[in-house]
Amino acid sequence: MSTQAPNEARVIPLRPPASPPASDGASRPPRPADAPQPPVRREPLWRDVVGDVLRRERLAQERTLKDVAQAARISMPYLSELERGRKEASSEVLAAAARALGLGLADLLSLAQDELARYAVPSRVGRSLAGRGLSGQALSGQGLAGRGRTSPTARYDGLCLAA
Repeated sequence: MSTQAPNEARVIPLRPPASPPASDGASRPPRPADAPQPPVRREPLWRDVVGDVLRRERLAQERTLKDVAQAARISMPYLSELERGRKEASSEVLAAAARALGLGLADLLSLAQDELARYAVPSRVGRSLAGRGLSGQALSGQGLAGRGRTSPTARYDGLCLAA
């Protein structure tokens, strides 16, 4: 029996994390096992975020699962699974569900991106891009093309999608 939560990815490190060198050149001793560990902030899964947005939009419109599922031409149980983050939907299904709620796919993804940004954990890549003066705009196809590279990406209100 697994102790892992159903919506958490299991990560197996390839090598133990390296401790940064001390300023005096000597390596730091490892932390004692009983020392308090900093809390680990886990980013939510994409399917959970999109499901939350779909459910929130449906409830805000005071519509039933049955109504939205019929309008989207998907089964009611499948829409329920999407809203609960149990299924990973294709872009076609997400677009159909968004249309059934009166949204475009870009609107749905933008709402999900806004939600995901609340949980953002600074990464080495993000810090590296910020250190070079690059922003989200630079990640769009136009920004990369200006640096001598081309990219099959489209930018929708802060969200960069790769094709």
